[in-house]
Amino acid sequence: MAESDAIRRYALEAAVEPEAIERARARAVEIGADPISAAVGAQIAVVTAATAALSIVEIGTGAGVSGLWLLHGSPRATLTTIDNEPEHLAAARTAFAEAKIAPARSRFITGRAADVLPRMNEASYDIVLVDADAEGVIEYVEHGLRLVRAGGTVLVPRALRGGAVADPVRRDPITTAFRSLIEETQASPAVLGALSIVGEGLLQLTTVPAEH
Repeated sequence: MAESDAIRRYALEAAVEPEAIERARARAVEIGADPISAAVGAQIAVVTAATAALSIVEIGTGAGVSGLWLLHGSPRATLTTIDNEPEHLAAARTAFAEAKIAPARSRFITGRAADVLPRMNEASYDIVLVDADAEGVIEYVEHGLRLVRAGGTVLVPRALRGGAVADPVRRDPITTAFRSLIEETQASPAVLGALSIVGEGLLQLTTVPAEH
């Protein structure tokens, strides 16, 4: 167990964060926006880069940390980000301006994701990141899988719930929802799923194009 903890700690600390994202992280901590770790940020940047993503949706803006990591991996992409907290969106706008992200590359939507997502076009995005209220994770992932194109990817940070998902004794509704999400997507022929244990965990779901 000690060796495993040392490996996880090393992987967590190995990620190097760009200065603009460091500033966004400090602001996130100040307003209680709970940003993703740099280790998970680096992973999502690799996914957007490997996907050559051009169109990204983020469910849960926070203070802009995850959005900046997404765009860091794909400098040509545009990001649509949704949050119901005006203070978070204001902080993210500041972070994007400091990072010199062109205004045309981002769209900030104030509102509940459950209200906004049904109005968005299906099969129109390369990446959807789900990092909003944990109670709605199943609903948000379902929307994400609808919104991404064939071969697109849905990313779910914090999938391990601080270790709760791996503890069979934990049966609260949120932990059970995340556990079901992981198990069902791993078994689904409609997606390729992988669960990273670095940082707070990252569930990656890539849709499998339908055979004709």
